[in-house]
Amino acid sequence: MKQLTAKEVENLLCQGTQLNIIDVREVDEVKEGKINAAMNIPLGLIEARMSELDKSKEYIIVCRSGGRSGRACQFLKSRGFNVINMVGGMLDWEGEME
Repeated sequence: MKQLTAKEVENLLCQGTQLNIIDVREVDEVKEGKINAAMNIPLGLIEARMSELDKSKEYIIVCRSGGRSGRACQFLKSRGFNVINMVGGMLDWEGEME
């Protein structure tokens, strides 16, 4: 599974790189803050909402610590999506949040 650290993702955003970020935390967790560019799709809804995703794009998957995002990556990868797990999750995130 491809992986990036929170710092690597932050650096890419600071460089102006257009990233497709999916935050798989629950809605109440996201209310505490999320990466500005991230779309929230809770892990339990990934299968139901994967039709919203484009298989030609690369997605960085984020959660609190990297566990749920890892499971989401495995699931999406098995369905033909190009995904990267942000290891360390939001616990390691030091960048801007909304």
